[in-house]
Amino acid sequence: MDRKNIRPGRGSGRRAMLGTGMLAAATLPAAAQTPAGQTSTGPAPLQIAAIGSFHIGGEVRTLSGLPAREVRMTATGPVRRIEVNGDYMVGQMYVQYVKLAAPKARQPLMLWHGGGLSGACWEDTPDGRPGWQSFFLRAGHDVYVSDAFERGRASWPRYPEILPDEPVFRSLFEAWRTFRFGPPDGFDVDPAKRRPYPGARFSPAMLENLGRQAIPRWASSDAYVQRAYAAFLAKMTEPSVIVVHSQGVAFALRAALDAPDKVAAIVAVEGTGAPDPATVDMARMRNIPLLMVWGDFLDQAPWPAYRVAIDRFATVMAAAGGTVEVLEMPARGVTGNTHMLMHDNNSDDVAGLIQGWLAAKGLMKV
Repeated sequence: MDRKNIRPGRGSGRRAMLGTGMLAAATLPAAAQTPAGQTSTGPAPLQIAAIGSFHIGGEVRTLSGLPAREVRMTATGPVRRIEVNGDYMVGQMYVQYVKLAAPKARQPLMLWHGGGLSGACWEDTPDGRPGWQSFFLRAGHDVYVSDAFERGRASWPRYPEILPDEPVFRSLFEAWRTFRFGPPDGFDVDPAKRRPYPGARFSPAMLENLGRQAIPRWASSDAYVQRAYAAFLAKMTEPSVIVVHSQGVAFALRAALDAPDKVAAIVAVEGTGAPDPATVDMARMRNIPLLMVWGDFLDQAPWPAYRVAIDRFATVMAAAGGTVEVLEMPARGVTGNTHMLMHDNNSDDVAGLIQGWLAAKGLMKV
């Protein structure tokens, strides 16, 4: 069996192997491909057939026995008595779609966000550049951007009556540390005093802009979120490509195991969890190619621990005959990428490598 080491990212201590039943280095183009419709003088107008949105999933939950509230709804309005008891929609998610007049991809492409974020993370970068939504539209895909349950336009639930715990809020410092923008002692509330990792591709001055789109999350909402994603896939009339980030990776892998006929491929960007392969039938994903994408600085906590579940899932999937490939940016000679690859200063280059992989898997018409 032929084997080839992939040079790991700094401190990652990882290797991927070539051969049957082993993780393979992703076969990708040498440089990012220019999306269809892009010219040397700037992007050509997109030819759009439809823009729309829908909410999907959820269930009715009834609350009773709670006291009414006395609330002044406007600054000069009267105090009103609000009846809290009643029936509530809970667990729904929001989806926005943009469909091209002449898509070049065989299947639609979904963008699923990670923890503490919404679908807004795909629309534009914190420094004002077009995001991956625009990139993949220009590459020829119909694109669906979603807000999972309790994020963005999907709406919060009541707590502790429906979700038992309080939401988790991410501070700017936690984003700095966890997203690998710089060492913990490199954070400062003054952007000019921040000290990022050497060569980090996320601008320290953009941390506040990222913080503006942060959304509280719950640790007890996974079952609701998973059911809503399942309803989303069930609504689609054809299999979809899922490009998914961070916390969302576990939901995407679970959804693919439950409905493999609805998933054409998965691009798992910096996943933080995965289903336990000992509890599922991994053969169900045998025909769904999986690309795992990783940035740099992966020796920083908590990332070595996060990768355990992802690597275990991928290894078992490959051993079960599945197609699993790994794109580690440092192994391609590209250093400095953070957890937020879609916001780093080379985000289009990363998206181009993903697009090249999708094309190599036969997911484009031409």
